[in-house]
Amino acid sequence: MVAGATASAAGSSEVSALNLRRGATEISGQVYDLHMLMFSICVGIAVVVFGIMFVSMYLHRKSRGAKPANFHESVKVEIAWTVIPFLILIFMAVPAAKTLLAMEDTTEPDMTVLVTGSQWKWHYKYMDRDVEFYSLLATQREQINNRYTKGENYLLEVDRPLVIPTGQKVRFLITSDDVIHSWWVPDFAVKKDANPGFINEAWARVDEPGIYRGQCAELCGKDHGFMPVVVIAKEPAAYEAWVNEQESIRQQAREEEQRLLAMNMSMDELMTEGERVYNATCAACHMPNGEGLPGVFPALKGSPMALNDMQGHINIVLNGKTGTAMQAFGKMLSLKELAAVITYERNAWGNNTGDMVQAKDVNAVVNGE
Repeated sequence: MVAGATASAAGSSEVSALNLRRGATEISGQVYDLHMLMFSICVGIAVVVFGIMFVSMYLHRKSRGAKPANFHESVKVEIAWTVIPFLILIFMAVPAAKTLLAMEDTTEPDMTVLVTGSQWKWHYKYMDRDVEFYSLLATQREQINNRYTKGENYLLEVDRPLVIPTGQKVRFLITSDDVIHSWWVPDFAVKKDANPGFINEAWARVDEPGIYRGQCAELCGKDHGFMPVVVIAKEPAAYEAWVNEQESIRQQAREEEQRLLAMNMSMDELMTEGERVYNATCAACHMPNGEGLPGVFPALKGSPMALNDMQGHINIVLNGKTGTAMQAFGKMLSLKELAAVITYERNAWGNNTGDMVQAKDVNAVVNGE
């Protein structure tokens, strides 16, 4: 997984399973240079120390008639082995401190993105624009189950990547909705824990357009390995066009939801859309056949909630269930998608309740009506 994440940037052939990569930002380059400097110093010390040791053992071996010296304490030696390591540490500390301070300097950003981890996806919110979305694993389930050949970016591809402009300082505010996650993009030299109730900061300035991949680097539950990060860096003009398009899409979606509140979808429309949403967001836990995983994820097929309690069914899909892996989908799915997937769960696999949940029904629960 680590090797796959580090070999990530589009347009870069620098791949190594044994060393760091220089990355795509000035800071990642500094980290690489710092790493190589420390490595070189350590190698130099090892060569000198072990060289002297082996030469001494060879030249002063018993077979050559060497007589061991007999002495105790040497002020000069003690000063030397105290001062020399101290000077070496100072020499190492100065560039290290400079790089660490630069990594933590999130002041004066050109833009800010709120990154929120949750089991098991990332949510991105552009603080200065009307754009926010969830980013989910896009690797086909058949590849995970070894039915299809695994692709080049296996487990490192998402349906909606984070998009940022090149040449601008982007600040990341990193937090979590549930457990501890870690947002890690090796090419940016960014790896920050996402802690619930806290906000950590990081930043990156990418100079070259490309695709940069990473993943969650903190064990966060059963689907920890299915939580990739994909960032696309675009030229400023292309980025601006993308942001304007996303804002337009969000506005159209809000208008569509308002339209849906005043009308009813047919059962066929609800079931078709509901099956799509279920397979994309629910089937991983509750299984495509709705039978769940005994003792882990409850079955929806024949479930008392799916057969009887419509209000409770809407509420749990909207808000999740505390203390379980059932997450809240109220912010992730639109009213149309929520209505459709709940309708699907109440009528698929032989449940056949005949219930049709409309967008207005979900909206009523959202508003506590």
